[in-house]
Amino acid sequence: MDVILLERVEKLGQIGQIVKVRPGYARNFLLPQKKAMRATKANLAYFEKQRAVIEARNLELHKEAEYVAEKVNGLAVVILRQAGESGVLYGSVSSRDIAVAVTDSGYMLNRNQVAIEQPIKTLGVFTVRLALHPDVSASVTVNVARSQEEAELQASRGGMVTAADMLEEERQAEEAEMGETTDSEDDEPTEVR
Repeated sequence: MDVILLERVEKLGQIGQIVKVRPGYARNFLLPQKKAMRATKANLAYFEKQRAVIEARNLELHKEAEYVAEKVNGLAVVILRQAGESGVLYGSVSSRDIAVAVTDSGYMLNRNQVAIEQPIKTLGVFTVRLALHPDVSASVTVNVARSQEEAELQASRGGMVTAADMLEEERQAEEAEMGETTDSEDDEPTEVR
């Protein structure tokens, strides 16, 4: 099926190009999302009349996407999930979860704008690309952890933290606390009878 692209589509073409695509892709994605229209003589004539308006709208959307990308680029979000001892999640983190986390951070984002190759199924720190416009993308850091403390530890280390690492961290904190209390007790003179 031949279609006229109404906006740039990644790995397909630019505005105004007539491209051949599979009928299912056109019917289920390009046409309903108003990214393309069927390549008929009437639609070609309509497109040529409306070309300036379509390109101006695309330019406006491009500028908005660049502004948002500038603000969002490098944002770090934390997603808390339950996981097993080995760090494998009991569920997964999908594009919807990431979109909700970014939206909770104060930036409006649609789940379709999260370009995640496959769902995240382990604890750790991941970089995820956001496709804000066909020409504009940004990246956010997604920190998947069991608790806020674990997320902070992962952020400082830059990777996954295992349960053993958390226990070691707690033990070191307790030792540091014990060291402070024993030092203060040593300062006081003691009487021996």
